[in-house]
Amino acid sequence: MEINRKRRHILLIAGCALILGFIVVADTTFSSFSLRIFNLCGIYIILALSLNLINGFTGLFSLGHAGFMALGAYISALLTMSPAQKEMNFFMSPIVPFLADMQLPFIPALIIAGLTAGLAGFLIGTPVLHLHDDYLAIATLGFAEIIRVILTNLQSVTNGALGLKGLPKYASTYMIWGLAIVSIAFMFALINSAFGRACKAVRDNEIAAQAMGVNIARVKITSFTISSFMAGLGGALLGHLMNTIDPKMFTFSLTYNIVLIVVLGGNGSISGSCIAAIVVTVAMEALRFLDGPLNFIVFQTQGLPGLRMVVFSALLLLVVIYRQQGLMGKKEFSWEILECLPFQRKVK
Repeated sequence: MEINRKRRHILLIAGCALILGFIVVADTTFSSFSLRIFNLCGIYIILALSLNLINGFTGLFSLGHAGFMALGAYISALLTMSPAQKEMNFFMSPIVPFLADMQLPFIPALIIAGLTAGLAGFLIGTPVLHLHDDYLAIATLGFAEIIRVILTNLQSVTNGALGLKGLPKYASTYMIWGLAIVSIAFMFALINSAFGRACKAVRDNEIAAQAMGVNIARVKITSFTISSFMAGLGGALLGHLMNTIDPKMFTFSLTYNIVLIVVLGGNGSISGSCIAAIVVTVAMEALRFLDGPLNFIVFQTQGLPGLRMVVFSALLLLVVIYRQQGLMGKKEFSWEILECLPFQRKVK
């Protein structure tokens, strides 16, 4: 047993060193396009983990993630942009005076963005979390759309439909993947705690959990608030990576992509969410050539915009049909799969 424990510690240290080394290599050698896709993988890991906390571990069906991402993105953008940048963006209607000269460093702005999204999640979750299944999904989707419409019409605060351009590029590779690694470690610690066990109990059987003394309402609201906080962080990082935001970025299709990652990786699996986030993000770009002209042996096409999504959806449909539990189900990555490696010695 002691040898197995020591072996796992060595493998864990080696795995962490390998990941950190790959991040350094990617930041120094990848092209700008490849590096952006690599960083998008890290952002989608954060977003998938946040939604998995609600959908996978607590058993709630929420479709409001895009709204909390929008709040985080706009709050962080408005707090980090310089007065000159704000003046250039707000040419149709001047920005409100108290935001015109306000500029904060990225880290405090990121925390404030996450806290604002978390507060919104708490305020929204308190009245609607007594709903179940489809009704909860419709309610959260409606609140996300309300947030998007408000952001579109607050011309003097958000610049309306024009959005915000020229955001400072604070979302570096180390910042994004550092927060992704922290999010993974936080999720493992949270799920293995007493609160995580309470979330699983609520997911499996609310009546039995309540009979065992679990405060159902508190567990749901807390998980929803934490998830909203993480979604706000992900939205802020996405905005600073793209250097521009507008309300059209945060439609239902963005939430759909995150739900897709969670379902493909496995509801209730942290490892599955991380793997699926990378696979889906890379595959979406790898299949982009399908939208352009194609030259087959039998026929040629002049370009079919949207064919990439058709093929991608068909592949996902096959996965869902033949493996409904997702890639990992509810299981997590284990070092046991490395037991067969040559350097592993058998203990007699």
